[in-house]
Amino acid sequence: MTGNTEVVVIGGGYAGVMASNRLTQRDDVTVTLINPRPDFVERIRLHQLVGGSDDAVVAYTDVLRPGVGLVVDTVTRIDAAGRGVTLATGDTVRYDYLIYAVGSGSADPRVPGAAEFAYPIADLEEAQRLRPVLDAAPLTAPVTVVGGGPTGIETAAELAEAGRAVTLVCGSVLGPYLHKRGRRSVAKRLAALGVTVVEGPGAKVTAVTRDAVRLDDGRTLQSRVTIWTAGFGVPDLAARSGLSTDALGRLLTDETLTSVDDDRVVAAGDSAAPSNLPARMSCQAATPQGARAADTILSRIAGEAPSPLNQVFAGQCISLGRGGGIFQFAHRNDIALGFHIGGRTGAKVKEIVCAGTVKHLATEANKPGSYGLHKVSGGGQREKLLRAERERTAGVGHDRTLTDEKDLAVDAYVPADGSLDGPRRNEVRA
Repeated sequence: MTGNTEVVVIGGGYAGVMASNRLTQRDDVTVTLINPRPDFVERIRLHQLVGGSDDAVVAYTDVLRPGVGLVVDTVTRIDAAGRGVTLATGDTVRYDYLIYAVGSGSADPRVPGAAEFAYPIADLEEAQRLRPVLDAAPLTAPVTVVGGGPTGIETAAELAEAGRAVTLVCGSVLGPYLHKRGRRSVAKRLAALGVTVVEGPGAKVTAVTRDAVRLDDGRTLQSRVTIWTAGFGVPDLAARSGLSTDALGRLLTDETLTSVDDDRVVAAGDSAAPSNLPARMSCQAATPQGARAADTILSRIAGEAPSPLNQVFAGQCISLGRGGGIFQFAHRNDIALGFHIGGRTGAKVKEIVCAGTVKHLATEANKPGSYGLHKVSGGGQREKLLRAERERTAGVGHDRTLTDEKDLAVDAYVPADGSLDGPRRNEVRA
């Protein structure tokens, strides 16, 4: 220990990097970031890695404040009582405060054959594993993408633009987040690229084999390569460590992102469930939550009361190959509006958004405390829902019925059977 306040951040994604940078505002705070990889992964570009137009990796020297200690390792256990984390190497790192920002990844699919024959792309290693498989397949070989959210749409479009024969199996509906006008725009672009879209009744995947995908209406789709973007999961580190989690394993916190079990543990991003009303999994949510988590700790160090979460959204941004895209505008409570930007302009906006997420991190690294989007007003709908939930669940504890997505776009549960997109439907990307 240094005599400073020691803060350990688990997870070097959007939330973890933002939090790490912001914590360095105080000279008497020592920050250690623990991440299993030596580089920052742009998860919102993993479909580009699969398609060959980007490597989806940024050096930490470009986004992380000098002085933040980077430990390339995996945390296997959190000892909240002893204020320490155990690493896969067997080492122990002590802390005064802990930020839990472990993110999300692929869920174990329940569909027979999916785990054996389909390729998930929720993290860097999965996308890198798929790339040579596609390279080895002829352009004419049928490729099936399962999952009709952003990850599935983007992957299908990227591969079709490269000349591949792609079928996108959406389950119930293409782009469930999108307004119907935005959905029509996406469908038109996919059709122009030659993507066959399978949605509606009977479009749920029931089995995956080495060379086919079977649907619940009896259809069999030939598939040389099957890509799985349906379903998501979060690491079970919090649950294994005895901390309270929601049904999916996200760490339960209050509105300051502080664990309901321990005020020395703060969470942010995909693995956080503030008030059991988690935001839609996305870097759009993770980055401001990372800033809020850091501010919570800085407030406690200063002896001040932390400010509550004020989560607002702008919409959802989806690339449709290199030549097209869509920015779907939304209410600040994350419900899609009837307005969107599409076509080549949409593609340019999408690229601006992707570059902007990295720029936010780099700017905070250069000038800690400069980021302010987590303070933008507009979180009144969340407070309204929280009041309603408190009234409805008074005396029930952590068991509750999650709020309808029509009221607030929360990730209550996502099937791992192809009926909705998975972990990065998620990266809304903004």
